[in-house]
Amino acid sequence: MSRASLASVAFGLLPLTLCAADPTFWKDVQPVLQSRCVECHRPGEIGPMPLTSYKEARPWAASIKEAVKTRKMPPWFADPHFGKFSNDRSLSEAEIATLTTWAEKGAKEGDIKDAPPARKFNDGWNIDKPDLILQMPQPFKVAAKAKVDYQYIVLPTGFTEDKWVRMSETRPSDRAVVHHMVVFARDPRSQWLREAKPGVPFVPAEPGSLVNIGGGGNEIIAVYTPGIVPDIWKPNQARLIKAGSDLVLQVHYTSTGKDTEDQTKVGLVFAKEPPTERIFSTQVSNTRFVIPPGEANYEVKTATRFPNNVKLISFFPHMHLRGKDYEYKAVFPTGEQQILLKVPNYDFNWQLAYRPSPELELPAGTRIETIAHFDNSANNPANPDPKATVKFGEQSWEEMAIGFMDIAIPANVDPRVYLRPAPPAPPARPAAGQ
Repeated sequence: MSRASLASVAFGLLPLTLCAADPTFWKDVQPVLQSRCVECHRPGEIGPMPLTSYKEARPWAASIKEAVKTRKMPPWFADPHFGKFSNDRSLSEAEIATLTTWAEKGAKEGDIKDAPPARKFNDGWNIDKPDLILQMPQPFKVAAKAKVDYQYIVLPTGFTEDKWVRMSETRPSDRAVVHHMVVFARDPRSQWLREAKPGVPFVPAEPGSLVNIGGGGNEIIAVYTPGIVPDIWKPNQARLIKAGSDLVLQVHYTSTGKDTEDQTKVGLVFAKEPPTERIFSTQVSNTRFVIPPGEANYEVKTATRFPNNVKLISFFPHMHLRGKDYEYKAVFPTGEQQILLKVPNYDFNWQLAYRPSPELELPAGTRIETIAHFDNSANNPANPDPKATVKFGEQSWEEMAIGFMDIAIPANVDPRVYLRPAPPAPPARPAAGQ
């Protein structure tokens, strides 16, 4: 079941207030699976088992029942009391009842003639057929047990003109070892990682520096985390890759106990018409925290202010193994405050994007505040070491408190100028004679 699914597509779903008394797979269950699950639970995707047919799903009936009753699947962690999201894949009570009743009453197949039309996917991709595919020239070997610094792989684009990207997808060949990946578009004027040879995995002299973790100030084009759904923007929206830019893959590999290798590829679909809105990734972060040993509810705050109007189209909170909860709040120029997203139970293994519906129009002067809590106690089963003092760092046993946001701004403006804080007003001159 998917992680940050596209807007749900109905495939002949039962009315949400009803549940068949004796549901069958093809008539009742398959529509739910097609709408909510097969995006990831199909051959070649991250789901550990395909669920595209009765033969595939029947052995997992009991597991499906348990996963949906506990709301473990589909993974979705936003508090429903704050905001609505276009990619909310949480199941309705009727959908949960359909799946659980089906399992409890023998998981009957029914008549295949009752099946909805099969959901169609582009073979090998979740986006349209890419206009350009860039791949690591050689696989990167990940040892069974090893600490792996972030790897940086430069992939030249060869662009001789600016390109507007409307869809992008990052596909590792071994998802099990790719904890996450950020794809940057290195500006042709940027000197970041110029010592790296194209196509050759590279570790900078200061691998954990903020400059390198942040991409040297270059623009984010795509983010990969396990189960993530690729970026597909509206027809009038796109990201910009300037002529002469290189893509730089920043990859966090994690050993899984067996030797393996990965050879990631990136697919891009270009906009057919010049967009009116430019998609740009920004963030609020705090790197100066120190979490004491055994602390069960350590708080970290961050904030930023938008000097001009922006349209906020996606949230992506990022923490590590001690992450407990995360909240985004807007403070408007009027002084009014609104919680935009609350994630009360952060899950390091399912780092989701949340896309507000409708997109949030924020006036100039809006301040975004975030509050994160960390559990460094022995009661946190994911905690690598409750006795450790924890600081900011790139490895999973260190921590991060970053609130990524995708925003849409006018396509004809430079985002770094548009988002630059206004200089403080000069002090007022004393009136004549004072």
